Amino acid sequence: MSTVSRRPALTPRQLTRTAERLSFVYLERCTVHRDANAITAQDAEGTTHVPSATIGTLLLGPGTRVTHQAMSVLGETGAAVCWVGEHGVRFYASGRALNRSSALMEAQARQWANPRSRLTVAREMYRLRFPDEDPAGLTRQELLGREGKRVKDCYRAEAARTGIPWKGRRYTPGDFTDGDPVNQAVTAAAQCMYGIAHAVVTSLGCSPALGFVHSGHELSFVLDIADLYKTAIGIPVAFDVAAQDEEDIGPRTRRALRDRINETSLLDRCVDDIKRLLLPDTAAPVASDDRDVVTLQSDGGRQVASGVNYDGPDGYESVDW
Repeated sequence: MSTVSRRPALTPRQLTRTAERLSFVYLERCTVHRDANAITAQDAEGTTHVPSATIGTLLLGPGTRVTHQAMSVLGETGAAVCWVGEHGVRFYASGRALNRSSALMEAQARQWANPRSRLTVAREMYRLRFPDEDPAGLTRQELLGREGKRVKDCYRAEAARTGIPWKGRRYTPGDFTDGDPVNQAVTAAAQCMYGIAHAVVTSLGCSPALGFVHSGHELSFVLDIADLYKTAIGIPVAFDVAAQDEEDIGPRTRRALRDRINETSLLDRCVDDIKRLLLPDTAAPVASDDRDVVTLQSDGGRQVASGVNYDGPDGYESVDW
């Protein structure tokens, strides 16, 4: 019988905590390669070096080519890699997780599997977004209605603050240029937030698919987490960028959002929020465990050591494998 695949242990210098990483790096029309423990992006203007352990998410846009060695170092340091469409408006694929423990994944599955706890988490998500309201006792339909109203109010408030005419949210999937400049900025901000949320969700070992508000999509939980910061960060940044200039909306929105995320330590906040949502009864924060720990499930919720055969009549006489 084959054993569980093991990754070599990483030193503190190699592995940077999720909260300490850059939010994301977007590349397009270049070749991504490796130079020692850095990745390089080579295009007609030259070569840029980026330390791989400092990247939260690497977004690979159109025209990018990535070598096997580049993917190897990104995998070793746990960076999330997402293949996206032009301007980041389409998500195609992603890379591996950073965490080796299944603790948060199992907590997420427990919360998701019970309809009552699933609704409780959805209410807590609403409370994180709008702390001035108490969603206790609200049904899912009521949560959706209130959330929709609050987001529309946010759009109107940001339009009034920046002086931009707002005719409503307009977005055609796959056609970034279909909307007006402010809608393009909102779209660019949303897609970047999805990439960031995806990086944190997977780096913590959670399932991107088990959502508490969204459902039916492989990235439902990613959408849940990204929406937590929509009205506080994503929408305001989009309106700020659109108010400055209508040229190069996509790239300028990505740069402005990246700066805002780093200024507000959003990755750190995102990690804490996910742990608080999935493990509400845990007083101490869950530590990241870089060891490969595999146990076997026994009765009464007990975990026993793996790597042995429990072949006695009582199930506990062990024989080393």
